[in-house]
Amino acid sequence: MSGANLLTDNPELYEARFPDPDRLAGRWAEDCLRRHGAGPRVLDLGCGTGRDAAHLHAAGRTVTGADLSEAMLAHARTVHPGPVYVRADLHGFDLGEYDAVVCLDSSLLYCHTNAQLDGFLASCRRALTRGGLLVAEMRNGAYFLGRTDLLDTPAVNAFTWQGTDYRSTTTLSLDRTAQLLRRTRVWTTDDGSAPVEQHSAWRLLFPQELRHFLAAHGFEVLELHDRPGPRTEPPWRQGELPGACTDGDRLHLVARLHTI
Repeated sequence: MSGANLLTDNPELYEARFPDPDRLAGRWAEDCLRRHGAGPRVLDLGCGTGRDAAHLHAAGRTVTGADLSEAMLAHARTVHPGPVYVRADLHGFDLGEYDAVVCLDSSLLYCHTNAQLDGFLASCRRALTRGGLLVAEMRNGAYFLGRTDLLDTPAVNAFTWQGTDYRSTTTLSLDRTAQLLRRTRVWTTDDGSAPVEQHSAWRLLFPQELRHFLAAHGFEVLELHDRPGPRTEPPWRQGELPGACTDGDRLHLVARLHTI
């Protein structure tokens, strides 16, 4: 096994490891857009393999999917056609005008520094029409205040793809100084390949901190809650309304760019 990032470099493997046959994340995002009256033009930032962008396209929206990974974009264009797919960095982008920006699966948390988060939100403000929506789903920094149940204990997942048995061992740890949730994932297979160790991290944002950043960039928070969502347990179901707490592992956001 080789590559800078096994999942990012192998989109088919990514979809095998994280199947989403019901397009739950895409349906949740579409539900948010419909409930708050978003216009048809949507930018899906961190679109990955394109599954959610394609679902939003199938729902009748004009969608642009953006990602840093050329491999992911090539896969999306072939396997999940419909949207326009472009390469872009969420820390700063200029991709035209949209009625909504969607940022799922903790993609926003790859803004590790305040400057990167400011760059993301300033770019969203430029991209959105007045009254446009920002819809995001991510890990919740508040969950890790005093909780260790998700930390330091390896989580093992095994699955078979194209005749090869894959095993991933994932460990999460806190970097309190940098306010990051660091992830170490070790891959092994049954084909004799050497193990591959990969590292990534998410910024841990707290709900009130996120509100402050959004307000500074001209956004009004319409929804901010922990559950239900596409990756909560139990997961969101069609028609289910947002809760009122921000204590769980996931955070779900809908914010509107001020109209004045």
